[in-house]
Amino acid sequence: MYTLLSLSVALFVGLMLSRLAKLAKLPAVTAYLVAGILVGPYVLGAFGIHGLGFTSMGDIKTYSLISDVALGFIAFSIGNEFRLSQLKKTGKQATVIGIFQAVTATLLVDAFLIGLHFLMPDKLSLPAALVLGAIASATAPAATLMVVRQYKAKGPLTDLLLPIVALDDAVGLILFAVSFGIAKAYTAGAVDAISIIVEPLIEVIASLLLGLVMGLLFSFFEKFFHSKSKRLTMSVTFVFLTVALSMLEFEIFSIHIAFSSLLVCMMLGTVFCNICDFSEELMGRVDRWTAPLFVLFFIISGAELELSVFKDWAIVIIGLVYIFARSCGKYSGTFASAKAVKCDKKIVKYLGITLLPQAGVALGMANKAHALGADGVIVANITLFAVLIYELVGPLLTKISLIKAGEIEPDGAISARELAKKEHRLKHGHHQ
Repeated sequence: MYTLLSLSVALFVGLMLSRLAKLAKLPAVTAYLVAGILVGPYVLGAFGIHGLGFTSMGDIKTYSLISDVALGFIAFSIGNEFRLSQLKKTGKQATVIGIFQAVTATLLVDAFLIGLHFLMPDKLSLPAALVLGAIASATAPAATLMVVRQYKAKGPLTDLLLPIVALDDAVGLILFAVSFGIAKAYTAGAVDAISIIVEPLIEVIASLLLGLVMGLLFSFFEKFFHSKSKRLTMSVTFVFLTVALSMLEFEIFSIHIAFSSLLVCMMLGTVFCNICDFSEELMGRVDRWTAPLFVLFFIISGAELELSVFKDWAIVIIGLVYIFARSCGKYSGTFASAKAVKCDKKIVKYLGITLLPQAGVALGMANKAHALGADGVIVANITLFAVLIYELVGPLLTKISLIKAGEIEPDGAISARELAKKEHRLKHGHHQ
């Protein structure tokens, strides 16, 4: 009972705040994240009344399945952006910008934080600085996708943005695995080539292969059904199945094999949209089905934000330096590479700002960093601080950039009610 009550209260608060956000011309994503903070353990949850909110971080963890499934559908939707017809136009540009901006962000954050390490070695160790540099490469696909959808953004910048955000995940995983391997070796005093080079590459390749196999199976079984509802059900089934399989972990000859659920589900979507001739219509139906799931995902993400990180001045200082260095790295890396591949002036100017949001992938990396012990706790806290700032400000900056680039109407999204009224007026005027 309390589980359903908590979820319904969370959804209700999120939806009500989204109305206020619309009046303030803020993206709905920001409203859902704020709603998460309100129903989280620091506000409503602090009263300890079950069903009124999430009473503790442990309580929120019981809803992790919702987050896992939502991220699977988000990645599946982004895979739809890798249509071969579209990639022929933007593939080279997306690849160059995607890799260059991620590496630039990592190098710049590494440089700033290593400098900070020498100023305050007791607060920030060298391994923690290296790992944070790699985490800086990650961009949140969920927040970006939601803003694009809410405001129905269309144009060359949007066409480039989503493949870059998708590619970002693969590049980020490799950079993180290498930096994490070096940090572990530095802490243990021994360099392990397998964990630094082999395992990250295997994770990316294995994830893409699993996604390819699941995409081929999905496309094969989808052909047995002609009803729209059954095709939708089959789509949901395969995303669930793919998320479940991507959670598998095992060892082969002392090599740890794991998968990235984001990469696997992106590949599932990519294979399906390129093989299946009715994929576009089906993807549209899946998007409508997942709308409440995405709202819950962002509310839970907001509730997970650890507000206690503000208590430690050192975390705040390191966090602010991290945010500044990452923002400079993302923007300058995108600016330089977009100019190099001869992108339109508006893309060169505004694309970097749309790549600032950071959430799920970064938090997943920070969670893995706990293996570093005390350094891992510092990494997790600084990442949480940065995510809190980026998730509240990032979606708004993405919206503003897309408006400036001319890919969102300044008035924003037209509501279904307004659309119905417009159609009614047209119909009524026509009859007269």
